[in-house]
Amino acid sequence: MNDVESPDSNSFADMVQAVRAFHSKHRFRERGGEEMTYRIALMSEELGEISSCVTKGRPLEKLSEEVADLLILVMGTAIARDFDLEQAFWAKMGKLERREGRIINGRIRVSEFRASDGD
Repeated sequence: MNDVESPDSNSFADMVQAVRAFHSKHRFRERGGEEMTYRIALMSEELGEISSCVTKGRPLEKLSEEVADLLILVMGTAIARDFDLEQAFWAKMGKLERREGRIINGRIRVSEFRASDGD
């Protein structure tokens, strides 16, 4: 494997703890790595790399690596702002599950649709 061994349980909590340890090891908090504008820029960069993988037909392994990079940044953002990402995930999934999907431009959207009042 690589430098970080995947625990047998592979739980979400284990993943967050690995990211937390990475932040601690590199002293992200003290060195500006947890500043939100910087993190948004990093997430945008990773999203661009994901887009490039898709549009340029890169191998699945490269796409999965870039998606993992984004996930690590999202987890790190929860650590930096001190909120429970797992709880936030389940709260949001609960909301999404109650929504109806709509086809918009030929594709499914499950958004919080608001009535248009002509604005």
